[in-house]
Amino acid sequence: MTWNGVSFESILTTIVAVLFAVAGAVNLAGRGAVKRDFARWGYPAWFRLLCGALELLSAALLLGQQTRVLGLTLAGAIMIGALITLLRNREPFRHLAPALIFSALIVVTMAVRS
Repeated sequence: MTWNGVSFESILTTIVAVLFAVAGAVNLAGRGAVKRDFARWGYPAWFRLLCGALELLSAALLLGQQTRVLGLTLAGAIMIGALITLLRNREPFRHLAPALIFSALIVVTMAVRS
């Protein structure tokens, strides 16, 4: 399906890439609440940096036509880990909602590719 010559898949992929780029930048910056959350969840300080780097890598992979499937796979794996962390720590729905939306966008993007 296309809209003004742009495929729905391209639009979704761009949205997911931007979201993961922003999330990666936020994790790498590690301002207040982000550092506190990772510590509260029992992760070492370096894990936040790893997550941020993987999110940025996922965003970059999503932008390449040849690497898009790898980017979606990595993004999906990141979100599985995030959802497990949030559920294991019984985070309120307001924290879970963004992770669910990211996950849904990944699933829809994968489905549109098929």
